[in-house]
Amino acid sequence: MKRYDYPIVKTLLDTDAYKFYMQQAVFCNYKNVEVIAEFVCRGENVLGCYSDALLEQINMMKFLSLSDEEYVYMNSFPFFKQEYLHWLRNFRYNISQVKIHNHQGQLNIRISGLWKEVILWEVPILALISELFHRNFSPDITSKTAIKHLDYKLMKFFNFTKHIDLSRLKIVDFGTRRRFSYDVQYSVIKRLKEKFPFLIGSSNYHISRILKLSPVGTQAHEWFQAHQQISSNLKESQTLALKTWLYQYKNYLSIALTDSINMDSFLRDFDFYFTSSYQGIRHDSGDPVKWGEKALKHYEKLGIDPSTKTLLFSDNLNLKKIISLYQKFNHRINVVFGIGTKLTCDIPYVKPLNIVIKLVKCNGRPVAKLSDSPGKTFCLDKKFLRNLCKVFNVSLNNR
Repeated sequence: MKRYDYPIVKTLLDTDAYKFYMQQAVFCNYKNVEVIAEFVCRGENVLGCYSDALLEQINMMKFLSLSDEEYVYMNSFPFFKQEYLHWLRNFRYNISQVKIHNHQGQLNIRISGLWKEVILWEVPILALISELFHRNFSPDITSKTAIKHLDYKLMKFFNFTKHIDLSRLKIVDFGTRRRFSYDVQYSVIKRLKEKFPFLIGSSNYHISRILKLSPVGTQAHEWFQAHQQISSNLKESQTLALKTWLYQYKNYLSIALTDSINMDSFLRDFDFYFTSSYQGIRHDSGDPVKWGEKALKHYEKLGIDPSTKTLLFSDNLNLKKIISLYQKFNHRINVVFGIGTKLTCDIPYVKPLNIVIKLVKCNGRPVAKLSDSPGKTFCLDKKFLRNLCKVFNVSLNNR
């Protein structure tokens, strides 16, 4: 097992944009809320052997902080508040919040503490696990290997699309969490910026800053999950999450994630006020075509012109799927595509890890993520899950 005496994650900004957006919203609205999150490997990989190397890397993260240049960069965005940025400038990772051990070959991780602090652990830990695994399993692969394959994919893409009007195509890098390595992600996004005019941004704040791209992010499932226990009424938890986000960001960052419970229950709560106030919605599970048609029908039913709204697709995309969805929807509504693993860990003979970190408790009580895809539902408390399904009229079948 290869070990590293230097940090793989070298900056606080090497994480996804939505983590900072959610962190600020938590900082401003839920300072004292406590949460617990746990690691889940959805695949068959045995990852417990990486626990010691991961612990070493996490111990190095306690020294990370915003540099003066990074602080100035963050301060350039109109939606960040001075009080939050001042706090973030003094933020340090509290490594005591992370418990890691190897249980019979399985990697167990539990993160607990104040939500405003715990929220920043997920992305770097997943990126670390992925990089430690791939560097050990595929030691001969470098960023040059990834670039060579990317160039081949781009050649095929441009040949395939030469008779398609791509003037409205917008693609964003969403590949930090399960990247092959930081070097691969950086190199791939740099090459895309040079050769691929449809790239409009990256979810990675550090890479966006270095490459002068727009950082792009929405919110994650944990935002809605936590509100299941923050709200005094479970039935109104989704509504409270949507309302609080709007209050925090007003005309900024107004793309809503739809599948923390499922699309149908989301749309029941996404009334005319929310639908007209939010710029659009994000797809992250289930059939994307059916989801898109439901979204269009919802806008039309409420008398809202779909051409004024945006659909952001972000579930398991590759360039071929993106073109198919683009042709299906781009003349009917604005579309953006967030592509992750198929950019930053798409290398011949490399199989990406299927790993996540999910919220399991908020204020000591269980939370759940349902989904529009079988197998993605997650909850440690079956009683709470049944109650959530009952309250939101969701079937547990095939979940």
